[in-house]
Amino acid sequence: MNKLNPLQIFIYVALPCEAKPLVEHFGLKKATTIQPFAVYFNQDICLTVTGLGKSAMAAGVAYTQALFAAAEYPVLFNIGIAGHKNHAIGDLFLIDKITDADSLKSYYPPLVVTPPCPTANIQTVSRPQLSYDRHYLCDMEASAFYETAVRFSTSELIHCLKVISDNELLPADNIQPKQVASLIAAHVATIETILTELNRLSKLIAAPEPKLFEQLIQRYHFTVSEQGQLKNQLSRWAALTHNRTPEFDETRLHKGKDVLLWLDQQIGKIEFSL
Repeated sequence: MNKLNPLQIFIYVALPCEAKPLVEHFGLKKATTIQPFAVYFNQDICLTVTGLGKSAMAAGVAYTQALFAAAEYPVLFNIGIAGHKNHAIGDLFLIDKITDADSLKSYYPPLVVTPPCPTANIQTVSRPQLSYDRHYLCDMEASAFYETAVRFSTSELIHCLKVISDNELLPADNIQPKQVASLIAAHVATIETILTELNRLSKLIAAPEPKLFEQLIQRYHFTVSEQGQLKNQLSRWAALTHNRTPEFDETRLHKGKDVLLWLDQQIGKIEFSL
């Protein structure tokens, strides 16, 4: 399926009601021959409904990535609902830290663009929570999604976006599917904006090695590991500056590590936005 044109964007949701507004907005069609999961796609986007919980999400990500021909650096995106102590129902957050409540492992999705919404930490739990005594978002899939997704793409292209569905005043046992669909639908324009930008970054990362890379590795000594870091930093620089050539201060650069440090410092100074 879709062998001629590798899919570029993969969206993962836990629930059918989370998928419904996205399927409608992007004009996705259901893959009727696929049984383990509900999968919808067009020529660029694949959306998988994995089911609730960490195991289901991990299985859904692995199954879909193995089944479909994917671009070299696909965009992997988890969209869903989350609870919080006092955030308003419908608030949207891009996740910048994910913690698994069972393993206590934490993951930090690198935000290479200025998000069009606030960012937040999230904790992934194994069962629904009706206690709202903590100040981070809470869901049941994010950690499993991220831990599995990083096996299939670069971390800059892997992100979670969460809509607040419940809080201390309106707990999770009151959530209805139609309400969830409406909450997701209210943010489809923002979702499309983020996906468009990540898709642009993906194409830049997958582009042939720039001449600058070849020039730098000939001029300075880089270990094999440092060459990988250099490729990554040059890709980020190109994405954030729209391919502007960096102006190196060669009087201060004597070895590969100096180049990497300089690039890291310059990237950190860039002001960027969607």
